[in-house]
Amino acid sequence: MFYEPKNGHGLPHNPFNAIVTPRPIGWISTRGKDGKDNLAPYSFFNATAYVPPQVMFASTSAKDDRDFGKDSTSNIRDTGVFCVNIVEYSARDVMNVSSGTLPADEDEFIKAGIEKAQCDLIDCPRVANAPASLECKMTQIIKQEGDNNYIVLGEVIGVHMRDDCIVDGIFDVTTFNPLTRLGYRDYSVVREVFSLARPDD
Repeated sequence: MFYEPKNGHGLPHNPFNAIVTPRPIGWISTRGKDGKDNLAPYSFFNATAYVPPQVMFASTSAKDDRDFGKDSTSNIRDTGVFCVNIVEYSARDVMNVSSGTLPADEDEFIKAGIEKAQCDLIDCPRVANAPASLECKMTQIIKQEGDNNYIVLGEVIGVHMRDDCIVDGIFDVTTFNPLTRLGYRDYSVVREVFSLARPDD
């Protein structure tokens, strides 16, 4: 099968995000200029550079009560900071609750019963028990083709790691099993890890 996205695919559901998988989930926490906190998962998320460490996530829809994409993008535009929280398998249900469309003044931390903590370097909440949280200073917001498609880029200026996730000097993902996003309503979990030596090692 071949299709051109502009002409449609003829399938019951769009296969695009099922093809580009698995994707890490950035659980983005923000605080608005009005002091209201927000938490939302984004599966168009990744790291982009080592030095300085940088990350990105993309927002692809809008809300009627916002003038700039969703709550996350609006808050980041206004404050210039955000936090990326890593999602573990055991948090899958509360993460899913936080993905719901709520009014801009309703706090997903409270709605989902998620404990929050204050970031150290930025005025922003974080998920208190996340395996890791990345405090970020926004560097760019890029408008993509299409309605309400934005890429948010940020420099990681502070890193929180849960102590039990550090084993023999490494951040060990097998201690918490990262949740990953597939297509449709599907997810997966990292439980098996192996190493490969690079040709230049």
